[in-house]
Amino acid sequence: MKKFVKLFVKVLAIFVLVLPLAGCDNRNTNKNSQIRETTKTITDQAGDKVQVPRKIKRVAVVGSVWPLPSVLAVFFNSANKIVTMPEPSMVAAKNNLLSELYPGILKAKTSFNDGVDINTEELKKVKPDVVFYGAENTKMGKQLKDADFTAVGVSVGKWHGNAIKTLNNWIKLLSKVFPKSDKAKIVANYSDQVYTRFQKRVKNISPEKQQKVFFLRQYNSTEILTGGVDSFAQYWADAIGAKNVVNIPHSNNLTRVNMEQIYKLNPDKILITNFNTAQPEDLYHNTVGNYDWGKVNAIKNKQAYKMPMGMYRSYTPGVDTPITLLWLAKTVYPEQFKDINIIDETKTYYKKVFNINLTTQQANKIFTPTAASWQSN
Repeated sequence: MKKFVKLFVKVLAIFVLVLPLAGCDNRNTNKNSQIRETTKTITDQAGDKVQVPRKIKRVAVVGSVWPLPSVLAVFFNSANKIVTMPEPSMVAAKNNLLSELYPGILKAKTSFNDGVDINTEELKKVKPDVVFYGAENTKMGKQLKDADFTAVGVSVGKWHGNAIKTLNNWIKLLSKVFPKSDKAKIVANYSDQVYTRFQKRVKNISPEKQQKVFFLRQYNSTEILTGGVDSFAQYWADAIGAKNVVNIPHSNNLTRVNMEQIYKLNPDKILITNFNTAQPEDLYHNTVGNYDWGKVNAIKNKQAYKMPMGMYRSYTPGVDTPITLLWLAKTVYPEQFKDINIIDETKTYYKKVFNINLTTQQANKIFTPTAASWQSN
């Protein structure tokens, strides 16, 4: 009898010990199941696996991916999910069609989001479900993850300046995070069609007849920045059959040059981005700093042009990439593309993608951006 009692006590003790563990296993299984139901794992463009919520109501954009808010607005057909975005993105939004078509963008907070650094304490206050940041900025990525944000890296440089590939891959990433968007697919397909259409026309331009172009990326009294061989400038030039005059090895989107170099490069056309306040007249009349542009062929022949600004600054990838291609081809090669009516093409594109009937005045505004489209930080 004593042996039986001892055995019973041992069995009971084991049962008491095992029962909670079994319950714990069940709770863990249930918890993991719940996580799988409410989240999904994606690989971002920094190469990190990120567990993102299946339902996302609040989106933050920080760091260097300044064009992304405009892409997101088109992807969602609304800007209401965007709770914060970089200040340079907001400056662009206020001075282009983005805020007209998606006025909700103006509600996004920018006071703590300068497009370079981020204040994580302030970011917490807007309670984002997901935070998009520049994938190349590994320090910011770590900072966001250490602060327990769901951080998704978006690459600006992975595709070496190819605007169409960059945009298409942004859309692929967004389609992993959110339900797919037909609108975004239309943008990608339209870009590919325009590129193919123009390549057929420009492939027969002989090297000696190719126009030499110079992109004035940033410009003020102390520095001149352009795009080199690994940049959007190179991509745009190649896409329309022109020569980017800046062929410095390993040069990127922020390549510093001086006037002596520009004299030697002597471009036929100068294309001024909306990352600076300069207009063609500033080059014709040397109104910025102590520069003398008068020796450059493009200036002698009045061939300086301000790049368009539709939903965002057109030098970068964005939803206006097809229109940028159209404008660049017609501007650099007016005779070869004289049949292209840029206003009609823009109206058609905006109707197809945004279901918006642009007025002629709105379409013209894209091609006559003001100095207010950029401000220095």
